[in-house]
Amino acid sequence: MIDTHEIVIDKVESSKITHTDFDNLTFGKTFTDHMLECTWRDGKWETAHIKPYGPIMVEPSCKVFHYGQAIFEGMKAFKDATGEVFLFRPEDNWKRFNQSAKRLAMPEVPKEVFIEGLKKLVSLDKEWVRYGEGLSLYLRPFMIASENGVAAAPSTEYKFMIVMSPAFAYYKGDVRVIIASDFSRAADGGVGYAKAAGNYAASFYPNNLALAEGYQQIIWTDAATHEYLEEAGTMNIFVRIGDTLFTAPNNDRILNGVTRRSVIQLAKDAGISFEERRVSVKEINDAAKNGSLKEIFGSGTAAVIVPIKGYKHKDFVHELPIIEDSYANRFKEALKDIQYNRAEDKHGWRVSV
Repeated sequence: MIDTHEIVIDKVESSKITHTDFDNLTFGKTFTDHMLECTWRDGKWETAHIKPYGPIMVEPSCKVFHYGQAIFEGMKAFKDATGEVFLFRPEDNWKRFNQSAKRLAMPEVPKEVFIEGLKKLVSLDKEWVRYGEGLSLYLRPFMIASENGVAAAPSTEYKFMIVMSPAFAYYKGDVRVIIASDFSRAADGGVGYAKAAGNYAASFYPNNLALAEGYQQIIWTDAATHEYLEEAGTMNIFVRIGDTLFTAPNNDRILNGVTRRSVIQLAKDAGISFEERRVSVKEINDAAKNGSLKEIFGSGTAAVIVPIKGYKHKDFVHELPIIEDSYANRFKEALKDIQYNRAEDKHGWRVSV
């Protein structure tokens, strides 16, 4: 096991933060001064290094290019009014990362590397965490197969890395979606529950088709029948019919979202009627037609909470009503209050760096 004192730190000579325009950030395009890198070789993890952010050297035969062994997590760091920096539920991400690793025959990352390495990295670049409404530092832990060779077998070497990007809003403007009736995101027995890079690659083509029709995302349905809601693009999906909130249950096709679990807990705390069960497209369409469909919104680390303004399913198009005190806004504000240390953290989600 690797102890925190074994994380070697090599600092940049001068920070590029003074040349960063924080008022005009594009999500995921600007990165902080440092990154973390740790190699798994000969059946064990080597010493972790925090070093200046920059290119890594890999050969064309690197196995990640040929067999897709690549996983990641999405996390955020937040700064409160006093300048203290917090992570949000980092152990949940660490546990899910290792579930993804196991499914893709990759080594699990020790807590001492993932959590403590993350804390050291964020602490080193804490000036990149800006205080202000909607501002955060997006954290991207990931792992790739780094062995050279094109034999069809799991890699014998892996690189675990963390890069960080100052962030503002992920989605800007109204979001409308298409409910899938042809393409599928994941199938039974597959890797839908893992944050495997290939899951996202496979979604790009159908999403491009949706964009061409003027829709920003796809609500995925089950692969077998296309009758039940599962996820929405890069988010988990919630539906409000009347005053009851619904979301699809976890299975091996649906990502077990950290924000999703947080919303479920907040709904329970608020005494909101909630059901975690299969929700059919027919049920949604019927509710839309009779006026009982009040809200659809997505949840995710990057997006937080995204209200869906309207949707299309085959030939049926529906616009959602505008609700002043929407569940989406209530949950978003409640989450932000916890993340920015403006409210009591009843469930121990906030972790100081």
